[in-house]
Amino acid sequence: MEEFIVKDGKKLRLGYTTGSCAAAASKAAAFMLLTGRRKEKIGLITPKGIGLDIDIKDIRIEEDRVSCSVEKDSGDDPDITRGSLVTATVSRIPEKEIIIDGGKGVGRVTKPGLDQPVGAAAINSVPRQMIRENLEEVCRHTDYEGGLSVVISVDNGEELAKKTFNPRLGIIGGISILGTTGIVEPMSEQALVDTIRVELRQRKESGYEHVLLTPGNYGSDYIKMGLNIDPAIAVMTSNFIGDSIDFCKELGFKSALLVGHIGKLVKIAGNIMNTHSKYGDCRMDILTACAAGCGLKAEKASVLLDCATCDDAIRILKEEQLFSQTVEVLCRRIAFNLEHRAAGMEIGFMTFSKVYGMIGKSKNADMLLNYITEE
Repeated sequence: MEEFIVKDGKKLRLGYTTGSCAAAASKAAAFMLLTGRRKEKIGLITPKGIGLDIDIKDIRIEEDRVSCSVEKDSGDDPDITRGSLVTATVSRIPEKEIIIDGGKGVGRVTKPGLDQPVGAAAINSVPRQMIRENLEEVCRHTDYEGGLSVVISVDNGEELAKKTFNPRLGIIGGISILGTTGIVEPMSEQALVDTIRVELRQRKESGYEHVLLTPGNYGSDYIKMGLNIDPAIAVMTSNFIGDSIDFCKELGFKSALLVGHIGKLVKIAGNIMNTHSKYGDCRMDILTACAAGCGLKAEKASVLLDCATCDDAIRILKEEQLFSQTVEVLCRRIAFNLEHRAAGMEIGFMTFSKVYGMIGKSKNADMLLNYITEE
């Protein structure tokens, strides 16, 4: 892949996700199965709109099925899946549908609250959509009206998964097939921090006194759909929430409002200001401690500690009728740590769940949002 971005003065080559690999391999295998013609290169349009022309490897054509592989190319990003072979095996089935599953080296979900339900292969929603849409395209072009089964596997996926957080999340047996854009954009941490500061400085120099912050795509989606605000006005902080607050203070903003998913902001209750999991997780520990202070029983505390996601933890808190009390304690802790970091600059927050919507917010959140939207 010969697409580049420039970060920190360096020209860095883009790569493509395991989701793109799975979709490309599936498309090529389906084409060969339905036409009988060998295909050693396949075109693919990613959700980001970038077109890929991908080499197909390890082609195995049988009477009733075809298997082929795509080698993961992460560009200049130091991804542990670089060079792995993502394989798709496509076969005809009598049902008029497309069935997508995982094989060897692709993890299985064992805990609720993740992108896929318990028991399903850890092939996330966007890769599944990519696979389905590309197979539907092949079926249309070949006038095939039957069904197809697709099994995705990764040659060394089980070993690679040991280097990820999959086991802790309750995904066993392999890696996850991931990607929301289909493209891997390499970026060093320092380059990303520098980029955040540059964007904040540009906002301040453009005359803005109040700033909206969000960690990533989940926050952007909520700003658009939940708050009915153009997400382009928000500055993306990624995991660097503490650094971003420091920059806001340094640049002289009067206030900042942080809008983020509960899975990120719960860490701030523990004063974890870089929310990347390699620096600290403790999501369930923090939630459990807050809930215990509100009367959560010991046997339920152990269940809460074992949750894979905040959404699943929230479900339990609701069942125990401790949701409101726990969130109140959690929000006080988030507000305290944000205010301590901001030290003189007014700051507030809103936190939400993709399942449950708005979870909680600081007392000044609505006022700060008004400041931002009125500028």
